[in-house]
Amino acid sequence: MSAVAVVTGAAQGIGRRVAEVLAGRGYSLALADLRVPAETLDAVREQGATAFALVGDVSDEQYAANLTDRVLAEYGQVDALVNNAGVSLLVPAENTTAEQWRRVLDVNLTGPFLLSRAIGAAMLGAGTGSIVNIASIAGLHGVSDRAAYNASKHGLIGLTRTLAAEWGGRGVRVNAVCPGWVKTEMDEADQASGGYTDEDIVGRVPMGRFASPDDIAAAVAFLADPAASGFVNGVALPVDGGWTADASWDSLRLRKR
Repeated sequence: MSAVAVVTGAAQGIGRRVAEVLAGRGYSLALADLRVPAETLDAVREQGATAFALVGDVSDEQYAANLTDRVLAEYGQVDALVNNAGVSLLVPAENTTAEQWRRVLDVNLTGPFLLSRAIGAAMLGAGTGSIVNIASIAGLHGVSDRAAYNASKHGLIGLTRTLAAEWGGRGVRVNAVCPGWVKTEMDEADQASGGYTDEDIVGRVPMGRFASPDDIAAAVAFLADPAASGFVNGVALPVDGGWTADASWDSLRLRKR
């Protein structure tokens, strides 16, 4: 039986690329999103992967239970869970409504908790599994105009470390990938709001470019694979081109290019 992975937010961006990379490594897939991830399903099936999709909201407790039941019914096991589904919000803190705050926390933090609890129970029963949470460098540092988003990603890293401590001794590893800015549909929407430009990001990253979905998917595949990362547990891995490592001011950073 091939390894089985659940990927949330699989319709586009990082989630789609993660699904494609895992399919290429022989995983069977369960894909979750608010809409049918038709293009992702086609792409992974073209690689020979077995896959199905279940549409729903990851912040819904019943959806987490239904997805877990469906995966176990279809495949009989779950080897990896990639909690990728997320929403962004670029609003100054003083203008962030309670409704906006709750929605971001529900999707970005409560959803991963509910799915980790449900699917993690199956992994604990089997004595093996890997959970990879897609956090952000905004979970490691503060970024202005993102109070809800930053809080959700800081919380997701805290959840990652707590589950790693609780479950590592029972065979289930829990880690997080912390992307820098990635060229995806979410980035396009955020830039359209006027929050930043390509030059703002490229100038800040020591490697002088955005991350690509491939960069993030490769890190996820590494953390999902027990043969590659079997003793890696509780890590918040920045995939950011050096953003979080560099405290230089702009002229000093750019002088090194």
